[in-house]
Amino acid sequence: MTINPWINFNGNAEEAFTFYQSVFGGEFSKIIRFKEIATPEFPVAEVDARKIMKIVLPVGGNTLVGNDVPEFMGKVNENENRSKIQVAANDIDEAEKIFNALSEGGQVELPLDVSSEGAAFGMFRDKYGIEWVVEFDPST
Repeated sequence: MTINPWINFNGNAEEAFTFYQSVFGGEFSKIIRFKEIATPEFPVAEVDARKIMKIVLPVGGNTLVGNDVPEFMGKVNENENRSKIQVAANDIDEAEKIFNALSEGGQVELPLDVSSEGAAFGMFRDKYGIEWVVEFDPST
């Protein structure tokens, strides 16, 4: 079984995923725009045509998935807790690098703190309103 986070955006999914790609690396395995799925039975408004219907970024052994919400469905409330994405780093240096890069321009809710046992944990909302947890647990 694999569990992948899927994030809704208000028209800036491609921008957000380009930013995430700059932090995690890798290549998009899929980018589908709404105009590509339009049919006579499922027309797509011009305002939504270039928006992202699905974007996929493999990260390690997992996948980050996102999309833009079409205008007819209303806006996603970026101040609600729509999801948290947990990143389990391989070491303290990786945890610090990811935390610092992803939280830039965002709002840190709990600064990355390293315990006396060498574990690290921090939470923030990135500049796109997405909530992240970055942690390192030396016992796993």
